[in-house]
Amino acid sequence: MTHQNPETSTQTLEQLLECLPALKNEATQAGLADLLDKLAPLLQGRRLHNIVDLLAATSDVIEMTDDAMLQKLMALYEESIGGVWMLTNALRYASAQAAANSTPPTLWQSVKKFNQNEDARRGLDVVSNILAELGRQSAIKGQKMPED
Repeated sequence: MTHQNPETSTQTLEQLLECLPALKNEATQAGLADLLDKLAPLLQGRRLHNIVDLLAATSDVIEMTDDAMLQKLMALYEESIGGVWMLTNALRYASAQAAANSTPPTLWQSVKKFNQNEDARRGLDVVSNILAELGRQSAIKGQKMPED
């Protein structure tokens, strides 16, 4: 099969059918007609170019991905899923404990129970540290940027 330069000559549909026997199949022709109907607005509005550009960019990212980058992405994924799983389980367990009480404790009963539970105090320390870090980052973000 010889390929002709599209700039020097154009092929008619009949010539294309002769070169590509698969196009002689009626189901293939019907499928192509449906595909062209769907692609026509994208082709006419030159929006198909954007899809091709997106595919090219995705291909470039895949080509640039090396083993170290892949390992970092996998570690980030595992840490994220692990964190979400831990929070979901903690929330489910805490909700079950709260639901087991027929009446909720008073504020003072909760404070007393909280004060006696080492894990609860440790959890409060974690929340306090997170809030302190968010406050520190907010203060940094709010500062005026130094001029170059």
